[in-house]
Amino acid sequence: MAPRSVAILAFPGVQLLDVAGPLDVFAEANAQSGGDVYDLAVVGTEPGPIVTSSGRGLVADLVAPGGASERFDTLLVAGAPRIQELDVGSGLLAWLGQAAGRSRRYGSVCSGAFLLGQAGLLDGRRVTTHWAVAEALAERYPEAKVEPDAICLFDGPLRTAAGVTAGLDLALALVEEDVGAEIARRVASQLVMFFKRGSGQMQFSRRGVSAPVGRSALQEVQRWVAARPAEDHGVDRLAARAGMSPRHFARLFRVETGLTPAAYVEDVRIEAVRRLLETEDAALKQVAGACGFRDADTLRRAFVRRVGTTPAEYRRRHVRS
Repeated sequence: MAPRSVAILAFPGVQLLDVAGPLDVFAEANAQSGGDVYDLAVVGTEPGPIVTSSGRGLVADLVAPGGASERFDTLLVAGAPRIQELDVGSGLLAWLGQAAGRSRRYGSVCSGAFLLGQAGLLDGRRVTTHWAVAEALAERYPEAKVEPDAICLFDGPLRTAAGVTAGLDLALALVEEDVGAEIARRVASQLVMFFKRGSGQMQFSRRGVSAPVGRSALQEVQRWVAARPAEDHGVDRLAARAGMSPRHFARLFRVETGLTPAAYVEDVRIEAVRRLLETEDAALKQVAGACGFRDADTLRRAFVRRVGTTPAEYRRRHVRS
């Protein structure tokens, strides 16, 4: 059987690991299979070296659109910092749409999903991207079904991965799809990576709590809550602090911050929990009390809902032993 052709489209400023990570997975699959399962290529957008976000140069095998006319089995678009601001010419977008249509499957690593969106390849599809730009992707391409917690998503011919190292997860999933779980497990073992991750990417989110917004009375309330997560922050108490009726306060808070008071308070408390889990060895009951949760079970349920993993697993993954 002829090798499966895999091409990764890389723009100037591309994140090097978005390209090198998947390539190493596919190359290791060749080694573990004892033959050439994959034929790999990097596709650039202009002649000459591709300067990556780390300042290192990357040599392209092909240049699109003019010099990359062949059909690929798999076409992936690598991400880059601020890729959503990239000025992509209509000729390249047309090439991307046509090349994806000729490929058995296509997809993106990290923020490369924005380029698929510009080419009209996300409409009606489930898609993921880096947590930090997932909201922007959903706003820019409302016909796409963005799932910000997913590590990898398959929807028809579309394959997308979350941020940076998730490109390795995506490539490994494609290897499993092509040649089976046994080879994929060997690749994972050789590269010292998980065969399948146990939870989503929101556990890595570092959004924190946004700076206070809205009129000054509401900003003062937000600062008060952020400084005292353990206190009682019911709507009545917050409204009294703002000098408003509870009903007026709740309506105004949502209009000017985009969140209900309860949602904002929970955001603050979850962020406080994360900081304690990362820096302190306190029991979960103590963490709950320090952060305003009624008990450890209430904290655990809220944490799983917001972060996508348990407090114990979060601590295990985010604290060095």
